[in-house]
Amino acid sequence: MVISPSVFAQSSSIRGKVTTSEGPLERVSVTVDGQREAVFTNANGEFVLRNTNAKLLTFSHIGYKTVSVELTSQMLGADNTYVVNVTLEPSDESVLDEVVVVGFGTQKKVNLTGAVGTISAKELEARPVQNVSQMLQGVLPGLNVSTQGVGGSLNAGRSVNVRGTGTISTSSSGSPLVLIDGTAGSLDALNPQDIESISVLKDAASAAVYGSRAPFGVILVTTKKGTSGKTRINYNNNFRWNSPVLLADMMNSYEFANYWNDADYNGGGSGQKFNASMLQKIKDYIDGKLEPNDVAAVRGDGKWDYDNTWANVDWVREYFRDSAPTNEHNLSLSGGANQWTYYLSGNYMDQEGLLRYGTDTYKRYTASGRISGKVFDNLRIEYLNRFVRTNYGRPTSMPDDFYDNVLRRARPNRAKYDPNGFLMADINYINAFENGGRRNDEQDFQTQQFQAIYNPINDLEITGELNYRTETQFIHEDAFKTYAYNGDGVQRYISLLSPANDYVYEYAKKMYFFNPNVYANYKKSFNNHNIAAMVGFQSEWNKYRDLDASRRNLITTSLPVLNLTTDATPTISGQVQEWATAGFFGRFNYDYKGKYLLEGNLRYDGTSRFRSDKQWNWFPSLSAGWNIAQEDFFQSISAVNMLKLRASYGILGNQNTNDWYPTYQVMSSLGTSNGGWLVDGSRPNTVSAPGLISTALTWEQIRNWNYGLDWALLGNRLTGSFDYYLRYTDNGVGPGLVLPATLGTAVPRTNNIDIVTKGFEFSLGWNDQKGDFGYSAKVNLSDNRTKVLAYNNPTNSLDTYIAGQYTNQIWGYTTIGIAKTNEEMNEHLAKLGNGGQNPISGGAWEAGDIMYADLNGDGKIDGGANTLDNPGDRTIIGNSTPRYALGLDLSANYKGFDVRAFFQGILKRDWAPSGMVFWGTTSSGEWWSTALKDHLDYFRADESHPLGQNLDAYYPRPLFSGKNQQAQTGYLLNASYIRLKNVQVGYTFSSSMLQSIRMNNARIFFSGENLATFTKLSKTLDPESIGIGRQGGTVYPLSKILSFGISANF
Repeated sequence: MVISPSVFAQSSSIRGKVTTSEGPLERVSVTVDGQREAVFTNANGEFVLRNTNAKLLTFSHIGYKTVSVELTSQMLGADNTYVVNVTLEPSDESVLDEVVVVGFGTQKKVNLTGAVGTISAKELEARPVQNVSQMLQGVLPGLNVSTQGVGGSLNAGRSVNVRGTGTISTSSSGSPLVLIDGTAGSLDALNPQDIESISVLKDAASAAVYGSRAPFGVILVTTKKGTSGKTRINYNNNFRWNSPVLLADMMNSYEFANYWNDADYNGGGSGQKFNASMLQKIKDYIDGKLEPNDVAAVRGDGKWDYDNTWANVDWVREYFRDSAPTNEHNLSLSGGANQWTYYLSGNYMDQEGLLRYGTDTYKRYTASGRISGKVFDNLRIEYLNRFVRTNYGRPTSMPDDFYDNVLRRARPNRAKYDPNGFLMADINYINAFENGGRRNDEQDFQTQQFQAIYNPINDLEITGELNYRTETQFIHEDAFKTYAYNGDGVQRYISLLSPANDYVYEYAKKMYFFNPNVYANYKKSFNNHNIAAMVGFQSEWNKYRDLDASRRNLITTSLPVLNLTTDATPTISGQVQEWATAGFFGRFNYDYKGKYLLEGNLRYDGTSRFRSDKQWNWFPSLSAGWNIAQEDFFQSISAVNMLKLRASYGILGNQNTNDWYPTYQVMSSLGTSNGGWLVDGSRPNTVSAPGLISTALTWEQIRNWNYGLDWALLGNRLTGSFDYYLRYTDNGVGPGLVLPATLGTAVPRTNNIDIVTKGFEFSLGWNDQKGDFGYSAKVNLSDNRTKVLAYNNPTNSLDTYIAGQYTNQIWGYTTIGIAKTNEEMNEHLAKLGNGGQNPISGGAWEAGDIMYADLNGDGKIDGGANTLDNPGDRTIIGNSTPRYALGLDLSANYKGFDVRAFFQGILKRDWAPSGMVFWGTTSSGEWWSTALKDHLDYFRADESHPLGQNLDAYYPRPLFSGKNQQAQTGYLLNASYIRLKNVQVGYTFSSSMLQSIRMNNARIFFSGENLATFTKLSKTLDPESIGIGRQGGTVYPLSKILSFGISANF
């Protein structure tokens, strides 16, 4: 529809408002003279164009008819500004116009036959998080984002998968391919403010054109482009404060001492880890009866007796502070004229970590520039240059194994300072953090992309792309000796938490990635038949080289460089690696009246990672759809705007091996002058013989089935989709057949693993506007499980995968309960006449211990042969796979105000805990145990116990033993949760309020992240940190974030 109002634009400014019958409409696309670039209306439906020669404005929005307004019939107003107010009408056809980015092109969403999910920039807007992967958690069904490593540390990435487990082979990766504007990249090396949209290709039909690099899905990120007209400036910022989501409470030192004594006594010791005199000192210190510095006594060797101090320190809160600041700033400029547009952006983020001493820091700098336009009428070109730098710093003494040790050393009776005021550096990390050196990791990502689009004839478009990316990394780590002081306050010595020698370590890596693509798209329509075809070629080449060196004994700590060290034997290493792929691909699409849809893909792929006779393979896919709502017999049902059935099948290969040369033998353990004998008076170099390799290793093959239903109802206000899928991964690389020991080396791995992953995805959304009030709700739910079909486990050992079983099964004992008296325990043991519970653990079984059920009736409690056929008294008691991933997005707006709440969660997950974080005392002994407040709820039979009697305890009696800590039903944790992931409240100022300061748009907002968690999990564990970290859950805490900011357009 074209409207001709009485407005004539000649280098003038245009402002206006877009409404519907219900009120203002946000995010309406306003394009000028048919250009691709657009401005968008704000929450009040307002837009502004300045200094433009526009003759035609086009207004479009999903769910409404597109309106074009000619600006040729009005005289210029006195204020050089004209008003164009437009009312859009609902359209049943508008869903057909929504365009989705797919492999090497775009398609109308209604015509998609593969499983493709989309995420708009608005869904990611104003999230106060560090990187894109954190923003994606819970937003899209089937896209799973979880914490990894040691949790919430500033440099921690996120684990991302599409539709669950792709492979269980330790030799290959099941991660999705991430493409940013068509070239491989990282979600963590990107300015989130640059994102325009994200598409996720989930099945083989949609990902097939990317071949063996994309067997487990593709994440396509499209960044922003320039818009025609006067330069538009956008500035936005946010200032945020991070605090820990969860810090476990520690026992006070008196509780700890009694707990430790009980664990010692229960295991047959004296129960005098802390004698009566020491317990009294600890109690007096807590009660304020002692001076603050009266915390320790001197040992016979002149050092402080740091294991027998009587202070009271919550070390978890001593090491991690309550709040840490972050600020982020983003500036972008866009505009264009004469069929050329540009977009420039810059981003700076400065984030401090939660570490109280020797603070950890993370900084990010990004700059991006894009220019595009027409060289000739049939030739368009585009150039993009993107630079990202990240810089992460932390104390050297905080590597990953810090999380192994921090809780076991964090005894609350241990003092921060000795009586002389010096840090007790033998038993706390403060001195090491602040004075023991730092590690800095700087990474640069430079991407350059050039694209040319040529239209030799109508309906034919030929695209050529050159993508070049470099990544450089430089790590500098220095470590300095730190000292503790003797009791005299004069003499000092190297502390236990100090390195024995000063040293410098440096690592440098440079990676090159080169990717040319050439492809042609042809589209033609005739007599209600629509066809599209694409053919192309893609090549990738990746190479990296690294080197590292370390050397001890610094001359001076003020200049820690390798040249100023004196060690005669530095450690030096380096390597070079490369791989390449090439692929020929094609796609064919057909539809008839938008009712009957067909798509076929074919790719012929080659990789350098396999031997020449196995380097190439064919990967086809086929998908079809039927839009029932377009049938004549359906036209009378006006409430249904779209109802589409989809089905697809495809085959892909996985060349993403962890070892870039999996079929070649590699010499290992190369040593310099380390032989145990002399040759001509010198020790020779040595090298170990390489292991055996199967030259028959080949591709993992992935077969995908997908069945889907999409719908849009009630004027496209109610939309949704449902998918059910099966993904078979065949020929995974696993352990070889068992061979006689006379072989003399490990059996080579072979292609012998088969698995299947089954699951569903569901999403439902409602979007409506009533006058000035708009509201929307969107829920998504997904689930998947993986079953092993083939795995070389001839004994069906429970320690590894078993054919016919689901992955992540939890085998455990059945808990009867905690025996409240010795008589109750003895009565239980009397029923077990063939060894009782001693096969689990020897020693006395008493009141406060677990009573396990004898399920197989053999008169004893044990794990049998630890096999599927003989698991003893164990059964499958749960499964640790995260199930039923939930996302719920609620939003509303009224005039300029807007509010949003986003919830994310996992509705089913079992967890069998292990380690000190959950259990406190462990079988590894007192030096590998800890004492948290939750652990106080342990069995105590003595009515006169200093901590009180506790017969109805949650925990059994503490022991430096694992007899009560078997995987079992009584301590199978419910690790499901729902977390209020984000809340936003904002206000958008109207253009009339901003006109006097020549500002087009301004929004202020307040935002919070991880504000509330609903879970039944133990307070010692964060549900998002289950299964990661050290010692059963020691992690860097995840962050709760409060922020405010402003977004302004000029």
